[in-house]
Amino acid sequence: MLEKYLEDLESSINPDIEEDLLNQWSDFCFDRFTGDLFVPKRQASCPNRMEWPNVPVNDALDNFDLMALSQFKTCRQSLAAGSGSPLSARCNYGVAVLPSLFGATLYRMDPKLNTLPSCLPLEGGMEAIKALVKKGVPDLMGGYGGQVFEMAERFMEIGSRYPKIGKYVHIFHPDAQGPMDICELLWGSSIFLDIMDEPDLVHDFLTLVTETYIRFMERWFSIVPAREGVNAHWNLMHRGKIMLRDDSAMNFSPAIFEEFIRPYDQKLLKIFGGGAIHFCGRGDHYIEIASKMEGLYAINMSQPEYNNMEIIYQHTVDRNIKLVGFNAAVAREALARGRSLHSCAQA
Repeated sequence: MLEKYLEDLESSINPDIEEDLLNQWSDFCFDRFTGDLFVPKRQASCPNRMEWPNVPVNDALDNFDLMALSQFKTCRQSLAAGSGSPLSARCNYGVAVLPSLFGATLYRMDPKLNTLPSCLPLEGGMEAIKALVKKGVPDLMGGYGGQVFEMAERFMEIGSRYPKIGKYVHIFHPDAQGPMDICELLWGSSIFLDIMDEPDLVHDFLTLVTETYIRFMERWFSIVPAREGVNAHWNLMHRGKIMLRDDSAMNFSPAIFEEFIRPYDQKLLKIFGGGAIHFCGRGDHYIEIASKMEGLYAINMSQPEYNNMEIIYQHTVDRNIKLVGFNAAVAREALARGRSLHSCAQA
């Protein structure tokens, strides 16, 4: 069943159009774009020629062919819409990929919600965390690890048989979150208090999680090599290899961000040649600290309405850190009142 859809996608990819789009993104990421707001777009669309089936999220979790079908469908939709999104796909197992290596219990959402799974905090509280620290880096093939790496190999095998898919569909890394986000998923919400009472244990756990992240991503890139220059993540592109997620940071003070989040993010950005950071909610209270990290090339924020955007702009676009996947209405409002975005915002 999968092959006819792969053939449709392969025949729909126009190399000239995709090369032009990638050049647009590269110009933006490497400071060659000079407009007010970067809005990439394909030169032409390729209308749908056949109907692709809908694949429920939970079904794709258990079937490699359905996972590929669900991911490649988004690529075909981008071509049909003539959008400026790079063709991209991932092993789409949600936020629990790395927590699952440590034995977190996976939690699948009700099928009617059609959304990705999460996980439950470890039973046993801090004693469970201490046991993990003592044990060291877990088996990378545990939890979702084995499925992720096998799916990665499937993507690469498909790319070897369909050369245009192999060249123009970017297989981006799974949702590995960021060190503190992983800690919160495993520890539970008590971490927001325990970080004050047990700072050494939190640091020990962050060190373990960061080392696990490094080994996991090294294995990932041994299967799916990162591309030179810019890499895709969902519907956008950025310099560097990784997209960290700092959603937990909105609940911490700047001082805690400085001590417990920045050092571990910085280590990962340095090891993997830089990248971007995503955050939901508020980030204006720590953005100045984050912006000073070496190799931070882009910020992807989802809720500008919760932020003092002037503070965000001062520590992103004013420092040549791109805002990618940014809210177009918010960007245009800033431009309309004369606030320069320095050609550093993409919507």
